[in-house]
Amino acid sequence: MPATELLASPSNRKGIRFDPRTKLFLLITLCTLILSTDNSGLMLYLKPLLALIPFVLLLLSAKYLAGFLYFVLYVLGFVLELSWGAFGNGVSGFIVLMVSAILTRFTPCVIAAFFLMTTTSVSEFIGSMKKMHITDKITIPLSVVFRFFPTVKEDAGAINDAMKMRGITPKNPMLMLEYRVVPLIISTVKAGEDLSCSALTRGLGSPKKRTNMCDIGFHLWDWLIFGICFCCILIFCFQNQICSLLNL
Repeated sequence: MPATELLASPSNRKGIRFDPRTKLFLLITLCTLILSTDNSGLMLYLKPLLALIPFVLLLLSAKYLAGFLYFVLYVLGFVLELSWGAFGNGVSGFIVLMVSAILTRFTPCVIAAFFLMTTTSVSEFIGSMKKMHITDKITIPLSVVFRFFPTVKEDAGAINDAMKMRGITPKNPMLMLEYRVVPLIISTVKAGEDLSCSALTRGLGSPKKRTNMCDIGFHLWDWLIFGICFCCILIFCFQNQICSLLNL
């Protein structure tokens, strides 16, 4: 079995397991509410709550280092966003505002996607898509993407090791471009073709029903995450009425 599948195999995972549909719904909720709203009204309190969910999930899945780094980055971005006015309206203020926006808006979505891809095997993802009756025209490309990024990461590590052995460092930018970036681009294209062929070889494009041995289903933690996300969506949709009732 390829190393890219072993990284996310159920036997290698620690902590609490979540249904792939829960993680996908959380990712969509975060991208919708965090990226498309400002910090006015109830969203000032709702967005940090949403951003806290990936941190809790990382801890429950025993990814303590990733959770700690994410927490530090988000808190830093949140503090900068609240205090960027102290830097003035010049270049420094613009840079602080840009950095804070990246850390507070994009980081939660990136971490949610990271959590989805590192804690979900290809078989689990395909099984969950089948339970939602998603067409193979969407399932197969997404399943290839799940294996694409780990494969590219592995190839990039091998290229970096080879360049270190040849003594090529960032001090020589032209050599870096020729011997590191170009092979990585070629490897990326080849990896995409190989993974697509592998998916078709394994019968993912077959119209017949396939068996799946993965334990896919909703548990207590899944329902809790779904409930929190639904409440956040309802608050976002009716925040004007809620603010009127609370006199905010």
